[in-house]
Amino acid sequence: MKQVLITLFSLLIGLSTGYGQASQAKTMSLDEAIAYALTNSMEVQLSQINIADAQEQIVERRALGIPQLSASGSYQYFIDIPTQILPDFISPAVYGVLFQEGVLPQGEVPSGGTQPAQFGTTHNITGQIDLSALIFDGSYLVGLKAAKEYRKYVQEQLQATNGDLRARVVEAYMAGLIIQENVATLDNNIENLGKVLNETQALYKEGFVEQLDVDRLELSLTNLKTERENLQRQLEIALNALKFTIGMPVSEGLAISDNMDNILASFDNELLTQQVTYQQRAEYRVAQIGLDLNELNVDLYRAGYLPSLAAFGSYQQSYLTNDLSEGEWFPTTVVGLQLNVPIFDGLQKKAQIERARLGLEQARVQSKQLEQVIDLEVSNARAAFVSARERVENQKRSLELAQRIYETTQIKYKEGVGSSLEITQAEQSLYETQSNYNAALYDLLVAKAGLEKAIGL
Repeated sequence: MKQVLITLFSLLIGLSTGYGQASQAKTMSLDEAIAYALTNSMEVQLSQINIADAQEQIVERRALGIPQLSASGSYQYFIDIPTQILPDFISPAVYGVLFQEGVLPQGEVPSGGTQPAQFGTTHNITGQIDLSALIFDGSYLVGLKAAKEYRKYVQEQLQATNGDLRARVVEAYMAGLIIQENVATLDNNIENLGKVLNETQALYKEGFVEQLDVDRLELSLTNLKTERENLQRQLEIALNALKFTIGMPVSEGLAISDNMDNILASFDNELLTQQVTYQQRAEYRVAQIGLDLNELNVDLYRAGYLPSLAAFGSYQQSYLTNDLSEGEWFPTTVVGLQLNVPIFDGLQKKAQIERARLGLEQARVQSKQLEQVIDLEVSNARAAFVSARERVENQKRSLELAQRIYETTQIKYKEGVGSSLEITQAEQSLYETQSNYNAALYDLLVAKAGLEKAIGL
Protein backbone atom coordinates (compact mmCIF):
# COMPACT_ATOMS: atom_id res chain seq x y z
CA MET A 1 0.00 0.00 0.00
CA LYS A 2 2.88 2.35 0.79
CA GLN A 3 4.44 1.71 -2.61
CA VAL A 4 1.10 2.35 -4.34
CA LEU A 5 0.69 5.68 -2.52
CA ILE A 6 4.20 6.74 -3.49
CA THR A 7 3.50 5.89 -7.13
CA LEU A 8 0.22 7.83 -7.15
CA PHE A 9 1.89 10.79 -5.50
CA SER A 10 4.63 10.79 -8.15
CA LEU A 11 2.05 10.66 -10.95
CA LEU A 12 0.14 13.58 -9.48
CA ILE A 13 3.32 15.64 -9.27
CA GLY A 14 4.17 14.82 -12.87
CA LEU A 15 0.69 15.73 -14.10
CA SER A 16 0.65 19.02 -12.19
CA THR A 17 4.12 19.89 -13.51
CA GLY A 18 3.09 19.12 -17.09
CA TYR A 19 -0.07 21.17 -16.72
CA GLY A 20 1.90 24.09 -15.35
CA GLN A 21 4.27 23.97 -18.28
CA ALA A 22 1.41 23.67 -20.80
CA SER A 23 -0.45 26.63 -19.28
CA GLN A 24 2.65 28.81 -19.02
CA ALA A 25 2.16 32.09 -20.81
CA LYS A 26 4.09 32.67 -24.02
CA THR A 27 6.26 35.77 -23.76
CA MET A 28 6.62 37.91 -26.88
CA SER A 29 8.47 41.04 -27.87
CA LEU A 30 6.93 43.40 -30.41
CA ASP A 31 8.98 41.92 -33.26
CA GLU A 32 8.03 38.40 -32.19
CA ALA A 33 4.34 39.35 -32.09
CA ILE A 34 4.57 40.79 -35.62
CA ALA A 35 6.37 37.67 -36.89
CA TYR A 36 3.74 35.45 -35.24
CA ALA A 37 0.93 37.46 -36.84
CA LEU A 38 2.48 37.28 -40.31
CA THR A 39 2.40 33.49 -40.02
CA ASN A 40 -0.77 32.74 -38.06
CA SER A 41 -3.19 35.57 -38.83
CA MET A 42 -6.38 34.46 -40.57
CA GLU A 43 -6.09 37.35 -43.02
CA VAL A 44 -2.62 36.23 -44.08
CA GLN A 45 -3.79 32.64 -44.44
CA LEU A 46 -6.68 33.75 -46.64
CA SER A 47 -4.29 35.81 -48.79
CA GLN A 48 -2.00 32.81 -49.17
CA ILE A 49 -4.98 30.71 -50.25
CA ASN A 50 -5.79 33.37 -52.86
CA ILE A 51 -2.22 33.13 -54.17
CA ALA A 52 -2.48 29.35 -54.44
CA ASP A 53 -5.82 29.74 -56.21
CA ALA A 54 -4.28 32.23 -58.66
CA GLN A 55 -1.53 29.73 -59.44
CA GLU A 56 -4.12 27.05 -60.18
CA GLN A 57 -5.96 29.50 -62.45
CA ILE A 58 -2.78 29.76 -64.53
CA VAL A 59 -2.63 25.97 -64.78
CA GLU A 60 -6.32 25.86 -65.68
CA ARG A 61 -5.93 28.51 -68.37
CA ARG A 62 -2.78 26.93 -69.81
CA ALA A 63 -4.58 23.57 -70.07
CA LEU A 64 -6.90 25.00 -72.73
CA GLY A 65 -3.98 25.23 -75.16
CA ILE A 66 -2.66 21.72 -74.51
CA PRO A 67 -3.97 18.88 -76.75
CA GLN A 68 -6.95 17.17 -75.15
CA LEU A 69 -7.27 13.37 -75.29
CA SER A 70 -10.31 11.44 -74.18
CA ALA A 71 -11.63 7.91 -74.47
CA SER A 72 -15.19 6.61 -74.32
CA GLY A 73 -17.02 3.34 -74.68
CA SER A 74 -20.63 2.21 -74.94
CA TYR A 75 -22.72 -0.92 -75.19
CA GLN A 76 -26.21 -1.05 -76.66
CA TYR A 77 -28.61 -3.98 -76.62
CA PHE A 78 -31.62 -3.55 -78.89
CA ILE A 79 -34.57 -5.52 -77.58
CA ASP A 80 -36.46 -4.38 -80.69
CA ILE A 81 -34.37 -3.32 -83.64
CA PRO A 82 -35.62 -0.04 -85.15
CA THR A 83 -37.82 -0.50 -88.23
CA GLN A 84 -37.99 1.75 -91.29
CA ILE A 85 -40.84 1.79 -93.87
CA LEU A 86 -39.47 1.63 -97.42
CA PRO A 87 -41.32 1.65 -100.77
CA ASP A 88 -41.68 -1.75 -102.47
CA PHE A 89 -38.70 -1.74 -104.86
CA ILE A 90 -38.54 -5.56 -105.08
CA SER A 91 -41.74 -6.21 -107.10
CA PRO A 92 -40.87 -3.81 -109.97
CA ALA A 93 -37.40 -5.38 -110.22
CA VAL A 94 -38.82 -8.95 -110.35
CA TYR A 95 -41.50 -8.08 -112.90
CA GLY A 96 -38.94 -6.25 -115.00
CA VAL A 97 -36.76 -9.36 -115.21
CA LEU A 98 -39.78 -11.54 -116.06
CA PHE A 99 -40.87 -9.15 -118.82
CA GLN A 100 -37.35 -9.01 -120.18
CA GLU A 101 -36.94 -12.77 -120.28
CA GLY A 102 -40.33 -13.23 -121.92
CA VAL A 103 -41.72 -15.26 -119.09
CA LEU A 104 -44.62 -12.84 -118.83
CA PRO A 105 -46.09 -10.71 -121.56
CA GLN A 106 -45.39 -7.01 -121.35
CA GLY A 107 -47.85 -5.31 -119.13
CA GLU A 108 -48.28 -3.01 -116.15
CA VAL A 109 -46.20 -3.77 -113.09
CA PRO A 110 -48.45 -4.22 -110.07
CA SER A 111 -47.88 -1.80 -107.22
CA GLY A 112 -46.44 -3.43 -104.12
CA GLY A 113 -47.04 -0.51 -101.72
CA THR A 114 -44.49 -0.32 -98.90
CA GLN A 115 -42.16 -2.75 -97.24
CA PRO A 116 -40.96 -2.67 -93.56
CA ALA A 117 -37.21 -3.13 -93.08
CA GLN A 118 -34.93 -3.41 -90.04
CA PHE A 119 -31.38 -2.06 -90.07
CA GLY A 120 -28.86 -2.82 -87.37
CA THR A 121 -27.88 -5.60 -85.04
CA THR A 122 -28.99 -6.63 -81.58
CA HIS A 123 -25.61 -5.98 -79.90
CA ASN A 124 -23.58 -2.83 -80.55
CA ILE A 125 -20.26 -2.29 -78.72
CA THR A 126 -18.29 0.89 -79.44
CA GLY A 127 -14.87 2.12 -78.26
CA GLN A 128 -13.67 5.60 -79.25
CA ILE A 129 -10.61 7.85 -78.76
CA ASP A 130 -10.88 11.60 -79.46
CA LEU A 131 -8.01 14.08 -79.79
CA SER A 132 -8.39 17.85 -80.10
CA ALA A 133 -5.80 20.63 -80.16
CA LEU A 134 -6.08 24.40 -80.24
CA ILE A 135 -3.94 25.82 -83.05
CA PHE A 136 -4.72 29.52 -82.73
CA ASP A 137 -6.99 31.57 -80.49
CA GLY A 138 -6.11 35.19 -79.64
CA SER A 139 -8.22 35.23 -76.48
CA TYR A 140 -6.31 32.20 -75.15
CA LEU A 141 -2.96 34.02 -75.24
CA VAL A 142 -4.38 37.15 -73.64
CA GLY A 143 -6.20 35.12 -71.00
CA LEU A 144 -3.01 33.25 -70.07
CA LYS A 145 -1.13 36.51 -69.66
CA ALA A 146 -3.98 37.93 -67.56
CA ALA A 147 -3.88 34.89 -65.28
CA LYS A 148 -0.17 35.49 -64.63
CA GLU A 149 -0.81 39.17 -63.91
CA TYR A 150 -3.57 38.20 -61.51
CA ARG A 151 -1.12 36.06 -59.57
CA LYS A 152 1.13 39.11 -59.18
CA TYR A 153 -1.95 41.07 -58.12
CA VAL A 154 -2.84 38.78 -55.23
CA GLN A 155 0.83 38.54 -54.20
CA GLU A 156 0.96 42.31 -53.85
CA GLN A 157 -2.34 42.19 -51.99
CA LEU A 158 -0.63 39.91 -49.48
CA GLN A 159 2.08 42.54 -48.99
CA ALA A 160 -0.60 45.18 -48.42
CA THR A 161 -2.33 42.89 -45.94
CA ASN A 162 0.97 42.38 -44.12
CA GLY A 163 1.48 46.14 -43.87
CA ASP A 164 -1.98 46.73 -42.42
CA LEU A 165 -1.57 43.79 -40.07
CA ARG A 166 1.83 45.03 -38.86
CA ALA A 167 0.34 48.43 -37.98
CA ARG A 168 -2.59 46.85 -36.11
CA VAL A 169 -0.26 44.54 -34.18
CA VAL A 170 1.86 47.53 -33.12
CA GLU A 171 -1.23 49.38 -31.94
CA ALA A 172 -2.62 46.37 -30.04
CA TYR A 173 0.80 45.57 -28.52
CA MET A 174 1.33 49.16 -27.43
CA ALA A 175 -2.09 49.26 -25.77
CA GLY A 176 -1.12 46.30 -23.60
CA LEU A 177 2.38 47.68 -22.99
CA ILE A 178 1.06 51.05 -21.81
CA ILE A 179 -1.32 49.39 -19.36
CA GLN A 180 1.51 47.17 -18.15
CA GLU A 181 3.70 50.26 -17.63
CA ASN A 182 0.87 51.92 -15.69
CA VAL A 183 0.55 48.86 -13.49
CA ALA A 184 4.30 48.97 -12.77
CA THR A 185 4.02 52.67 -11.98
CA LEU A 186 1.12 52.01 -9.61
CA ASP A 187 3.07 49.24 -7.91
CA ASN A 188 5.88 51.68 -7.24
CA ASN A 189 3.45 54.33 -5.97
CA ILE A 190 1.68 51.81 -3.75
CA GLU A 191 4.99 50.72 -2.27
CA ASN A 192 6.09 54.31 -1.57
CA LEU A 193 2.72 55.34 -0.15
CA GLY A 194 2.67 52.20 2.00
CA LYS A 195 5.97 53.22 3.58
CA VAL A 196 4.61 56.70 4.29
CA LEU A 197 1.47 55.19 5.80
CA ASN A 198 3.51 52.90 8.08
CA GLU A 199 5.59 55.86 9.25
CA THR A 200 2.43 57.92 9.82
CA GLN A 201 0.80 55.15 11.82
CA ALA A 202 3.91 54.96 13.99
CA LEU A 203 3.79 58.74 14.52
CA TYR A 204 0.10 58.51 15.37
CA LYS A 205 0.81 55.97 18.10
CA GLU A 206 3.36 58.40 19.53
CA GLY A 207 0.79 61.21 19.37
CA PHE A 208 2.61 63.37 16.80
CA VAL A 209 -0.12 63.22 14.10
CA GLU A 210 -3.90 63.01 14.01
CA GLN A 211 -6.13 60.12 13.01
CA LEU A 212 -7.23 62.24 10.02
CA ASP A 213 -3.71 62.05 8.59
CA VAL A 214 -3.76 58.26 8.82
CA ASP A 215 -7.23 58.05 7.29
CA ARG A 216 -6.26 60.23 4.33
CA LEU A 217 -3.26 58.10 3.53
CA GLU A 218 -5.24 54.86 3.91
CA LEU A 219 -7.94 56.19 1.58
CA SER A 220 -5.36 57.19 -0.99
CA LEU A 221 -3.66 53.78 -0.77
CA THR A 222 -6.99 52.00 -1.16
CA ASN A 223 -7.79 54.05 -4.26
CA LEU A 224 -4.43 53.15 -5.77
CA LYS A 225 -5.01 49.45 -5.14
CA THR A 226 -8.50 49.68 -6.64
CA GLU A 227 -7.08 51.41 -9.70
CA ARG A 228 -4.44 48.70 -10.01
CA GLU A 229 -7.11 45.96 -10.01
CA ASN A 230 -8.98 47.85 -12.71
CA LEU A 231 -5.82 48.14 -14.80
CA GLN A 232 -5.19 44.40 -14.42
CA ARG A 233 -8.60 43.69 -15.92
CA GLN A 234 -7.91 46.16 -18.71
CA LEU A 235 -4.58 44.46 -19.35
CA GLU A 236 -6.32 41.11 -19.72
CA ILE A 237 -8.73 42.62 -22.26
CA ALA A 238 -5.84 44.26 -24.15
CA LEU A 239 -3.91 40.98 -24.28
CA ASN A 240 -6.99 39.16 -25.61
CA ALA A 241 -7.29 41.81 -28.32
CA LEU A 242 -3.62 41.31 -29.16
CA LYS A 243 -4.11 37.53 -29.36
CA PHE A 244 -7.00 38.00 -31.76
CA THR A 245 -4.95 40.37 -33.92
CA ILE A 246 -1.97 38.05 -34.24
CA GLY A 247 -4.08 34.89 -34.67
CA MET A 248 -3.34 33.27 -31.30
CA PRO A 249 -6.10 31.29 -29.53
CA VAL A 250 -7.59 33.35 -26.72
CA SER A 251 -7.29 30.34 -24.39
CA GLU A 252 -3.47 30.44 -24.58
CA GLY A 253 -1.42 32.57 -22.22
CA LEU A 254 0.44 35.62 -23.50
CA ALA A 255 2.84 38.03 -21.81
CA ILE A 256 4.53 41.20 -23.10
CA SER A 257 8.31 41.29 -22.77
CA ASP A 258 9.22 44.62 -24.41
CA ASN A 259 9.51 47.88 -22.52
CA MET A 260 9.24 51.51 -23.46
CA ASP A 261 12.98 52.19 -23.34
CA ASN A 262 13.78 49.49 -25.90
CA ILE A 263 11.09 50.65 -28.30
CA LEU A 264 11.94 54.33 -27.93
CA ALA A 265 15.58 53.54 -28.64
CA SER A 266 14.60 52.18 -32.08
CA PHE A 267 13.25 55.53 -33.25
CA ASP A 268 14.70 56.84 -36.50
CA ASN A 269 14.41 60.57 -37.05
CA GLU A 270 15.12 60.05 -40.75
CA LEU A 271 11.47 59.07 -41.10
CA LEU A 272 10.68 62.79 -41.11
CA THR A 273 12.95 63.57 -44.06
CA GLN A 274 12.98 60.31 -45.98
CA GLN A 275 11.95 60.68 -49.60
CA VAL A 276 8.74 58.82 -50.37
CA THR A 277 8.10 56.98 -53.63
CA TYR A 278 4.68 55.63 -54.46
CA GLN A 279 6.13 52.23 -55.38
CA GLN A 280 7.04 51.71 -51.72
CA ARG A 281 3.35 51.33 -50.91
CA ALA A 282 1.94 47.87 -51.61
CA GLU A 283 -1.47 49.42 -52.28
CA TYR A 284 0.01 51.48 -55.10
CA ARG A 285 1.70 48.46 -56.62
CA VAL A 286 -1.64 46.63 -56.46
CA ALA A 287 -3.29 49.55 -58.27
CA GLN A 288 -0.63 49.49 -61.01
CA ILE A 289 -1.14 45.77 -61.60
CA GLY A 290 -4.87 46.52 -61.71
CA LEU A 291 -4.15 48.93 -64.57
CA ASP A 292 -2.32 46.17 -66.44
CA LEU A 293 -5.26 43.83 -65.89
CA ASN A 294 -7.66 46.43 -67.28
CA GLU A 295 -5.48 46.84 -70.37
CA LEU A 296 -5.46 43.08 -70.84
CA ASN A 297 -9.24 43.12 -70.52
CA VAL A 298 -9.42 45.47 -73.50
CA ASP A 299 -7.06 43.21 -75.48
CA LEU A 300 -9.17 40.19 -74.56
CA TYR A 301 -12.32 41.62 -76.14
CA ARG A 302 -10.35 42.82 -79.17
CA ALA A 303 -9.08 39.28 -79.68
CA GLY A 304 -12.69 38.24 -80.11
CA TYR A 305 -12.58 39.67 -83.65
CA LEU A 306 -9.82 37.24 -84.63
CA PRO A 307 -10.63 33.81 -86.10
CA SER A 308 -9.79 30.68 -84.17
CA LEU A 309 -8.51 27.40 -85.54
CA ALA A 310 -8.57 23.96 -83.92
CA ALA A 311 -7.65 20.46 -85.04
CA PHE A 312 -9.44 17.26 -84.11
CA GLY A 313 -9.18 13.54 -84.70
CA SER A 314 -11.24 10.52 -83.74
CA TYR A 315 -10.74 6.77 -83.97
CA GLN A 316 -13.61 4.37 -83.31
CA GLN A 317 -14.10 0.61 -83.30
CA SER A 318 -17.63 -0.81 -83.42
CA TYR A 319 -18.57 -4.44 -82.73
CA LEU A 320 -21.88 -5.27 -84.46
CA THR A 321 -23.62 -8.62 -84.10
CA ASN A 322 -26.83 -10.38 -83.27
CA ASP A 323 -24.84 -13.02 -81.39
CA LEU A 324 -22.01 -11.89 -79.11
CA SER A 325 -19.92 -14.95 -80.08
CA GLU A 326 -20.11 -14.22 -83.80
CA GLY A 327 -19.48 -10.53 -84.36
CA GLU A 328 -17.05 -8.38 -86.26
CA TRP A 329 -15.19 -5.13 -85.50
CA PHE A 330 -15.58 -2.17 -87.89
CA PRO A 331 -13.21 0.81 -87.62
CA THR A 332 -14.02 4.50 -88.21
CA THR A 333 -11.27 7.13 -88.41
CA VAL A 334 -11.65 10.86 -88.99
CA VAL A 335 -9.38 13.90 -88.76
CA GLY A 336 -10.14 17.52 -89.53
CA LEU A 337 -9.84 21.23 -88.84
CA GLN A 338 -12.42 23.61 -87.46
CA LEU A 339 -12.21 27.30 -88.32
CA ASN A 340 -14.44 29.85 -86.61
CA VAL A 341 -14.59 33.31 -88.19
CA PRO A 342 -16.64 35.97 -86.39
CA ILE A 343 -18.57 38.11 -88.87
CA PHE A 344 -21.28 40.07 -87.05
CA ASP A 345 -22.42 39.79 -83.44
CA GLY A 346 -24.83 42.68 -83.19
CA LEU A 347 -22.07 45.05 -81.96
CA GLN A 348 -21.74 43.08 -78.75
CA LYS A 349 -17.92 42.98 -78.80
CA LYS A 350 -17.76 46.68 -79.66
CA ALA A 351 -19.77 47.49 -76.54
CA GLN A 352 -17.61 45.15 -74.46
CA ILE A 353 -14.43 46.86 -75.70
CA GLU A 354 -15.83 50.30 -74.90
CA ARG A 355 -16.81 49.19 -71.40
CA ALA A 356 -13.34 47.73 -70.88
CA ARG A 357 -11.80 51.05 -71.97
CA LEU A 358 -14.02 52.93 -69.54
CA GLY A 359 -12.89 50.56 -66.81
CA LEU A 360 -9.27 51.29 -67.75
CA GLU A 361 -9.85 55.04 -67.57
CA GLN A 362 -11.54 54.63 -64.21
CA ALA A 363 -8.54 52.66 -62.92
CA ARG A 364 -6.19 55.42 -64.11
CA VAL A 365 -8.20 58.07 -62.28
CA GLN A 366 -8.21 55.94 -59.14
CA SER A 367 -4.44 55.52 -59.43
CA LYS A 368 -3.99 59.30 -59.55
CA GLN A 369 -6.35 59.65 -56.61
CA LEU A 370 -4.31 57.09 -54.67
CA GLU A 371 -1.16 59.16 -55.25
CA GLN A 372 -2.88 62.16 -53.68
CA VAL A 373 -4.08 60.02 -50.77
CA ILE A 374 -0.54 58.75 -50.15
CA ASP A 375 0.84 62.31 -50.18
CA LEU A 376 -1.83 63.35 -47.68
CA GLU A 377 -1.24 60.33 -45.44
CA VAL A 378 2.52 60.92 -45.33
CA SER A 379 2.08 64.62 -44.57
CA ASN A 380 -0.47 63.95 -41.81
CA ALA A 381 1.56 61.08 -40.37
CA ARG A 382 4.68 63.23 -40.13
CA ALA A 383 2.73 66.04 -38.47
CA ALA A 384 1.19 63.59 -36.00
CA PHE A 385 4.62 62.10 -35.26
CA VAL A 386 6.18 65.54 -34.56
CA SER A 387 3.21 66.53 -32.39
CA ALA A 388 3.37 63.29 -30.42
CA ARG A 389 7.12 63.64 -29.91
CA GLU A 390 6.73 67.19 -28.60
CA ARG A 391 3.96 66.06 -26.29
CA VAL A 392 6.23 63.35 -24.87
CA GLU A 393 8.95 65.91 -24.17
CA ASN A 394 6.47 68.20 -22.44
CA GLN A 395 4.99 65.38 -20.37
CA LYS A 396 8.48 64.21 -19.47
CA ARG A 397 9.32 67.63 -18.02
CA SER A 398 5.99 67.68 -16.21
CA LEU A 399 6.72 64.25 -14.77
CA GLU A 400 10.14 65.35 -13.49
CA LEU A 401 8.51 68.37 -11.87
CA ALA A 402 5.72 66.29 -10.27
CA GLN A 403 8.32 63.84 -8.97
CA ARG A 404 10.32 66.66 -7.32
CA ILE A 405 7.15 68.10 -5.79
CA TYR A 406 6.20 64.70 -4.39
CA GLU A 407 9.67 64.10 -2.93
CA THR A 408 9.78 67.61 -1.43
CA THR A 409 6.33 67.08 0.11
CA GLN A 410 7.50 63.83 1.71
CA ILE A 411 10.54 65.53 3.19
CA LYS A 412 8.44 68.39 4.61
CA TYR A 413 5.97 65.89 6.08
CA LYS A 414 8.69 63.85 7.75
CA GLU A 415 10.18 67.04 9.20
CA GLY A 416 6.81 68.04 10.61
CA VAL A 417 6.28 71.11 8.44
CA GLY A 418 3.87 69.50 5.97
CA SER A 419 0.49 67.77 6.15
CA SER A 420 -0.87 64.44 4.95
CA LEU A 421 -3.24 66.37 2.69
CA GLU A 422 -0.27 67.80 0.80
CA ILE A 423 1.18 64.30 0.41
CA THR A 424 -2.14 62.98 -0.89
CA GLN A 425 -2.47 65.82 -3.37
CA ALA A 426 1.14 65.47 -4.52
CA GLU A 427 0.70 61.71 -4.90
CA GLN A 428 -2.46 62.14 -6.97
CA SER A 429 -0.78 64.76 -9.14
CA LEU A 430 2.23 62.48 -9.63
CA TYR A 431 0.09 59.54 -10.66
CA GLU A 432 -1.95 61.70 -13.05
CA THR A 433 1.24 63.04 -14.62
CA GLN A 434 2.67 59.54 -14.91
CA SER A 435 -0.50 58.38 -16.67
CA ASN A 436 -0.37 61.35 -19.04
CA TYR A 437 3.27 60.61 -19.82
CA ASN A 438 2.51 56.96 -20.59
CA ALA A 439 -0.44 58.01 -22.75
CA ALA A 440 1.84 60.40 -24.65
CA LEU A 441 4.32 57.56 -25.19
CA TYR A 442 1.51 55.40 -26.57
CA ASP A 443 0.48 58.15 -28.99
CA LEU A 444 4.10 58.53 -30.09
CA LEU A 445 4.52 54.83 -30.73
CA VAL A 446 1.25 54.65 -32.68
CA ALA A 447 2.24 57.76 -34.66
CA LYS A 448 5.56 56.15 -35.51
CA ALA A 449 3.80 53.00 -36.73
CA GLY A 450 1.41 55.14 -38.78
CA LEU A 451 4.29 57.06 -40.34
CA GLU A 452 6.12 53.84 -41.27
CA LYS A 453 2.93 52.51 -42.85
CA ALA A 454 2.35 55.75 -44.76
CA ILE A 455 5.91 55.69 -46.13
CA GLY A 456 5.60 51.99 -47.00
CA LEU A 457 8.22 50.50 -44.71
